[in-house]
Amino acid sequence: MSLLALNNIEVVYDGVFLAVKGISLGVPKAGLVALLGANGAGKSTVLKSISGLLKAERGQVTRGQVTFDGEDMLALDPPERVRRGLVHVLEGRRVFEHLTPEENLLAATSMHADRAKVKRLVDEMFARFPRLAERAKAKAGYLSGGEQQMLAIARALMTEPKLILLDEPSLGLAPFLVDEIFDIVRRINAEAGVAVLLVEQNAVAALELVNSAYLIDQGRIVMSGTAEVLASNPDIQDAYLGGGAKHVDYHAVKHYRRRKRWLA
Repeated sequence: MSLLALNNIEVVYDGVFLAVKGISLGVPKAGLVALLGANGAGKSTVLKSISGLLKAERGQVTRGQVTFDGEDMLALDPPERVRRGLVHVLEGRRVFEHLTPEENLLAATSMHADRAKVKRLVDEMFARFPRLAERAKAKAGYLSGGEQQMLAIARALMTEPKLILLDEPSLGLAPFLVDEIFDIVRRINAEAGVAVLLVEQNAVAALELVNSAYLIDQGRIVMSGTAEVLASNPDIQDAYLGGGAKHVDYHAVKHYRRRKRWLA
């Protein structure tokens, strides 16, 4: 049974623009799943439909179901979804720049009444992210991009989530920092059993991290499967992985392109 399931989701902005068209996907418990696609394909919109953040952008889920741990999420507001164990790390990190890393972590603990538990969680985050512990008293705005991304992930973990929605964690980071961030995500998944739905344009790094992936194009899912299957597909290699394979599977290419025409 999936921890998260989207069934035929449609999202409309301003009551007229259909941005997401019949999306269905699933994330298993403790799973690592990627949602890949080009800029403007609808990746971030899918995440916001799950976390409930569409309303601030005049968006609305007009059709379909979002269920999390067997419960309908569409009837719940964003804070209640967080209490259920679903947390969203937004693109661009969005840390509170005027606060220290420790204060950023504390800002995510309003759901915890036990102060001893809050202190334990802060200590756990600093143990998991030693670089944040070193910069605990600095203003978050003065942290490097990689450190801010670590802080955004640590702040999300303070809610003790079952699932993290992670939007473009590699954005603006040097390749060695991308490797470090993705290694952190891998360890969180393995050690804490936290499921991850990763939205990412860096398909090479994403497919090395996850177990399965979906490809979204113009608001529709056009391909899905294991990370190995998507990484070996010649169309995926040409468009997202920097070059095609020598031995082209023309049947897969025809099927993918035909499916794109059907869905257009």
